[in-house]
Amino acid sequence: MTQPNNGPAPRPGILDIAPYVGGEHAGHIRLASNEGALGPSPRAVEAYKAAAGELHRYPDGGSAKLRKAIAERFGLDADRVVCGAGSDELIALLIRAYAGPGDEVLYSQHGFLMYPIGAKSVGATPVQAPETNLTTDVDSLLAHVTPRTRLVFVANPNNPTGTYITADEMARLHAGLPENAILVIDAAYAEYMNHNDYSAGQELVDRFPNVVMTRTFSKIFALGSVRLGWAYCPAGIADVLNRVRGPFNVSSAAQIAGVAALEDTAFLERSRSHNTEWREWFVQQVQGLGLKTHPSVTNFVLVDFAGQTAGKDDAEAARLFLKGRGILVRQMPAYGLPSCLRVTIGTEAEMREVVQALKDFLAA
Repeated sequence: MTQPNNGPAPRPGILDIAPYVGGEHAGHIRLASNEGALGPSPRAVEAYKAAAGELHRYPDGGSAKLRKAIAERFGLDADRVVCGAGSDELIALLIRAYAGPGDEVLYSQHGFLMYPIGAKSVGATPVQAPETNLTTDVDSLLAHVTPRTRLVFVANPNNPTGTYITADEMARLHAGLPENAILVIDAAYAEYMNHNDYSAGQELVDRFPNVVMTRTFSKIFALGSVRLGWAYCPAGIADVLNRVRGPFNVSSAAQIAGVAALEDTAFLERSRSHNTEWREWFVQQVQGLGLKTHPSVTNFVLVDFAGQTAGKDDAEAARLFLKGRGILVRQMPAYGLPSCLRVTIGTEAEMREVVQALKDFLAA
């Protein structure tokens, strides 16, 4: 029998990639994608609306005003800030620019799925280093470094585990890497941190030519739909990224909303305080139901159903029960954590409804 013609074959390795699957959207309580609980800053919304009359204009290809605002907000060199359509675009560009067949891309065991996907997309080999207590293990990463290692990705804090490593540990990791390997610190959740021993990594970028820090506007700034992220790089790497990125990769609306969001520091602080309060409340409530929660410094909590007191250890059954109530949370088999559900911190009403639904599930 003649096989159907599927067209030209892609480059070897592409069909080995399992496509990234984001959180579900069809529910009245959406806690599957770590979106900001309070939504975006009202100032960002107004700025976005004001951009509507200029939709026929190309955006500023260099994102000059946004880069300036980022630099002023975080004390950086604007010339070494590169903006992108989400930090995942910048991650993909780094891999595309610095890795290829025969190279290795190293990452922590439960790190962001786009690290191995990006590696496979350019023909490089993704290498996973085991974690300890769902936390990045510096010694484990260093033990997996080889002469073929080109990039090392560390999400800090990490999604989906919610853990972090200290600034000293990150510096120790960098010190153990060869000079021709790039350390990429993915600090998408940095704004939620209030620990004195943590750093998003900018001091390492300022000191060394092989460290990059990536950030996003999709989490605490709650601008996920406009796709906006940025990287702080050594001058040489910034130059490379500007050569390989698209000429108009960040829309005007995203740039304008990003600047306004950065300026609204009061709203940012309110979002951070809300998250801390309701994350701690949720953890207490869930633990009171007999479920295990893993420590988190982010805007989500990893709830573990393995061996909990009610005797049910099926996280998928719980997810489907919640979905039946219109509550969407994230399943974790793709990250090697099949007994867990990741629950984003939402509004007070949403968190109370999730707790009640979990209580009803365990009693069913």
